[in-house]
Amino acid sequence: MIFDFGYRLRELRESKNLTQTQVAKRLNLSKTTISGYENNIKTPSLDVLVKLSILYDVSSDYILGLENRKMLLLDGITQNQVKILEILLREFKETDKNCKIYSRKKEY
Repeated sequence: MIFDFGYRLRELRESKNLTQTQVAKRLNLSKTTISGYENNIKTPSLDVLVKLSILYDVSSDYILGLENRKMLLLDGITQNQVKILEILLREFKETDKNCKIYSRKKEY
């Protein structure tokens, strides 16, 4: 499968309910430039790539298709809230692991 950089950028922008014009204003670029990125006509500079990753709360590796894991930024929350999120994540992972085990048992 070929990675589509522009599609990923469009997907990220739409997930934040932003227009190309809004992204362009936030990054001090033109709407045409954002459109060029999303249509794989232009390639952003390293500086713009960093700004896009900050804007969309993802790593630059995610934007570039080098990884498919999304990031969760924990800025602005308390240490206690971070601990609660860690507990929830462990619970979700354990539940997912148990579901996969149960699913495999049903196949036999």
